[in-house]
Amino acid sequence: MKGPHEIELPAKVITGSGALSALPGLLESFGYRRIALFTGPNVKTICGYRVENMLNKAGFECHIYTVGEASKPEAETAALFTKEVEADAIVAVGGGKVIDVAKYVSHAYGIRFVSVPTAVSHDGIASPAISLKDVEGFPVSKFGRPPVAIIADIDIISQAPKKLLASGFGDIIGKLTSVRDAILARKIKGEYIGDYSLALAKLSAQMVAESAELIATQDPEGVSVLVEAAISCGVAMAIAGSSRPCSGSEHLFSHALDIVYPEKISLHGEQVGVGTIMMAFLHGINWKRIRQLLRMVGAPTTNEELGVPPKAIVNALTIAHKVRKRYTILGEGGLSESAALKLAKVTGVIE
Repeated sequence: MKGPHEIELPAKVITGSGALSALPGLLESFGYRRIALFTGPNVKTICGYRVENMLNKAGFECHIYTVGEASKPEAETAALFTKEVEADAIVAVGGGKVIDVAKYVSHAYGIRFVSVPTAVSHDGIASPAISLKDVEGFPVSKFGRPPVAIIADIDIISQAPKKLLASGFGDIIGKLTSVRDAILARKIKGEYIGDYSLALAKLSAQMVAESAELIATQDPEGVSVLVEAAISCGVAMAIAGSSRPCSGSEHLFSHALDIVYPEKISLHGEQVGVGTIMMAFLHGINWKRIRQLLRMVGAPTTNEELGVPPKAIVNALTIAHKVRKRYTILGEGGLSESAALKLAKVTGVIE
């Protein structure tokens, strides 16, 4: 049993059709008046200006900041903007990049933020985990604070490109191996990971697996399950006090792929999904079923579908264990090049 730690969860979650309309009242209830509105270059025209008009009409002072990338330098620039406009809260309207930058500013400078996801491309919409890149493109992972509130409008998220929903599915299905890795670390390294956070992460993966057909058609019911699973994953991480329940060897593979093939255009959740296929094989669980589910929702299952060369897959597998200090099925020595090649081929990731 580890010592005491503080569990901080979102104070309020509003989801469903038309949920966005609740934003002004929510901000009012927290006493926020000066808002730094973070959004992305594409989302700004789709939803960002709509939120700005809504808040201005409701009497808020709203200042838009356009997030270009999920990097530490970008986050520092966003922090300076937030200070300059003297915002007392951040509203993050967008996908993973926008929300990660908002998390960093919130954590580093003590300004609370409201998460308003326009897509669920990964599980970060509600989690305290922050994933950015440094100036050289290497992953920077931090553990901060979750959003003070989440507004997930299913009408908006259902209209996101199918690729983004498939990526979110891939990230959440990855909990099938991250939970296994956490249990392995507990057995071999004596690392404390509470059963409740692991059960919650695993349940999230099981629920999206059961709703794969609905998610594949972007049915609002399926999208709701995906959103709720992402929120549950965030809660699991908050309870655990780390990203451990939701980030294992499959995430290490994704981060390693970012390093060895920076010119890639595949999304984080898509890479996690492919990593989950291979790590499931190593764990001895039903990797073929995982591959089938990913194909059902239109997520990549091969290097070609990811848009990366076979060599990048192999290289990523051989360095994945070094990406961060976290014990997984990859062990402390990692995979040899021949073992990595065999793993990728036997699972069909490399054809």
